[in-house]
Amino acid sequence: MPEQRISTNSLLAGSMIIVALIIAGLLFWKTPFQETPAPPARPPAVIAATQVQQESWQPSLQAAGSLVAINGINVSTEVNGIISEIDFSSGQQVEEGEILVRLDDSVDRAALEALRAESKLAKVQFSRSQDLLKKRVISKSEFDEAEARFDASMARLNQQESVIKRKVIRAPFTGLAGIRQVDLGQFVEAGMPIVSLQALDPIYADYNLSERYLSQIETGQPVTLQLDAFPEREFSGEISALNPGVDTGTRTMKIRAILQNPDKLMRPGMFARVETITDEARTVLTLPRTAISFNTYGNFVFVINESEEGALTVKRTLVETGEIREGRVAITGLPVDTRVVRTGLIKLRDGMAIKVDNQVQLDDNEITGE
Repeated sequence: MPEQRISTNSLLAGSMIIVALIIAGLLFWKTPFQETPAPPARPPAVIAATQVQQESWQPSLQAAGSLVAINGINVSTEVNGIISEIDFSSGQQVEEGEILVRLDDSVDRAALEALRAESKLAKVQFSRSQDLLKKRVISKSEFDEAEARFDASMARLNQQESVIKRKVIRAPFTGLAGIRQVDLGQFVEAGMPIVSLQALDPIYADYNLSERYLSQIETGQPVTLQLDAFPEREFSGEISALNPGVDTGTRTMKIRAILQNPDKLMRPGMFARVETITDEARTVLTLPRTAISFNTYGNFVFVINESEEGALTVKRTLVETGEIREGRVAITGLPVDTRVVRTGLIKLRDGMAIKVDNQVQLDDNEITGE
């Protein structure tokens, strides 16, 4: 009896499964087949565009340098003393020989008067000895002693006058005085700085170039300078001197250029970007640095192609790159006016659709990345 009940239940479960399969088949047969929807089209990449430009570039060598005064010193004194007079103002233009500072010389002048009296007496005695020698009243040795005393007194007198003279400090050359470092009544020692004096016109620019450029450099060659303080201005000069030797540590040679500085804008110690002109100007094709992808296996750009329907796509194109100046790169491999992608290279692939947006104004010299 129990075995019969189990068999009946199994038949019932099997029948239910068959019915369920039939219903599922009917539903599948009646439901129309639906294709998987295609993914939405990828929107064009938005980029900035530019064109290959033709420019005239002057062959030159770039270097960093510093401005140096043609004459520049810290004015000091040769003797100790107390400052009794200051005859200049900080920042004043002074002429060669102009008095800057006087030291107190009252004691020295008193000593000078005593030496003058001594010298006067020695001169009288020497003159008398000359007369007596002619009359053979004194010996030649006595005359020599009188002459020696006179010469010694004159030497002491000249020495004292020199000491007094050194207590008047004068400008050794024409230049611009800096901020004075002493005050009236101050005791100064020999060698103590009083004021900085710089001759600013003309002015030197010192810089270094690699020894491999030695054959391209000579005195009289033109140079141009750019200063951070005056970014919109360019200063011109010429090479005035080259060091005879090459630095063994850096294998560079030191070069000095001279520039006229009538308005005193260039000051000693300023950082300068120096460009040495080496040849005549030449015509080159250039692109912004941001338009080029630099790679070890080849530098390339994305050239913009336009279809008949007006659709824009990009084509990856290899180029040869050369000198870089102010954010622009000399290239070969593309004709002038070729349109290329200027920014946004990192998101592009060969053949990708693009959209050009040049609303943002870009500065080639300021942008260095992609």
